[in-house]
Amino acid sequence: MLSSTVLRSTTVPLSGRPIAILLGRASCAAISRRPLATRSISSGVPRHTLVSTHTASKASGASHKDADSVKASEKEDALTTPGPTSTVPTMVRGDWVLFHPVYSSEELKAVEVLHRKPKTFADKIAAGLVALSRKTFDLVSGYKHKELPPDYKQWPIEKLRKEGYILDDRAWLRRILFLESIAGVPGMVAATLRHLQSLRLMRRDSGWIHTCLEEAENERMHLMTFMTLRKPSLPFRAMVLGAQGVFYNLFFLAYIVSPKSCHRFVGYLEEEAVVTYTKCIKDLEDGLIPEWENMPAPEISIDYWRLPADAKMIDIIYAVRSDESTHRFVNHSFANLNPGEDVNPFALREPDMHTKGKKIEFKRDESEAYIEESHRLLGKK
Repeated sequence: MLSSTVLRSTTVPLSGRPIAILLGRASCAAISRRPLATRSISSGVPRHTLVSTHTASKASGASHKDADSVKASEKEDALTTPGPTSTVPTMVRGDWVLFHPVYSSEELKAVEVLHRKPKTFADKIAAGLVALSRKTFDLVSGYKHKELPPDYKQWPIEKLRKEGYILDDRAWLRRILFLESIAGVPGMVAATLRHLQSLRLMRRDSGWIHTCLEEAENERMHLMTFMTLRKPSLPFRAMVLGAQGVFYNLFFLAYIVSPKSCHRFVGYLEEEAVVTYTKCIKDLEDGLIPEWENMPAPEISIDYWRLPADAKMIDIIYAVRSDESTHRFVNHSFANLNPGEDVNPFALREPDMHTKGKKIEFKRDESEAYIEESHRLLGKK
């Protein structure tokens, strides 16, 4: 029988407080196996400094010509880019998002396609719903996921696309944009309901809200990244609006009834996301999406995942797949816990990709051991 000393939020000491109290960003990074990158994206500019070009040029007493040069230089380095007629930034750079993993090149390659075999009736229902959703969406979007013929490298790319073996770049974007617009819903629903429950019961949440919010924002950042490559049409937006409205309300009601089943559902959903992005990576590396081979990564993705300045589309797909593997691992692990009493084992830190990419979940006793290890790293045990 598991000890309640670690998993129960009401009895976990951390300097006299429950482990649900999260550390600040700097403290979290200090004990994380793979912390958020510590360097600033804008070279020469402190991470939390917002540069005002008007103030800088005025203080320097430079000539009009010099001031223009200063403005151009500072605008390039600034964490915010002001508009020409407004002080409202048109773009924000740096640490403006919630905590999220930043992966090493080894971690990006450590992700494996895994499947958790359903064990309970609820698991089978969750897995079945995901399978049905995938088949329905594949049918609507024309995605067949067919095995490539043995001699596919001798086939012209257009023939492979016509026969339904591969997607072109536009079809990939349509699929990704739709999936990511829906994938950001479960984390926000879970965070909202747990937030309201915490208010009603007037007790701590044991760290679940933060991780759910991080998941929701991470999925939204995937959407924002791919949105820079293509602006969806009005019919596409209408389809997303309808699907999101239906899914949000259904998931909201389902989470009230059974949070564990909902996290299991999301775990299976993320398994499919890993499968999809793995196929995308293979097609890219095999030269089957030539439109993306030398396409530079959007600036938003370079900022978010701390990618090198010369990053390409393949680097984005690897990073997104790693994120989906994280959600797969976290949600399957959440489904093994008691959502009303157990502490979120990932509140203080998360395993690196060598664990999350190769392991489908933490069992409840493994979550307990992981929390104990977090305490030892903090010097509390």
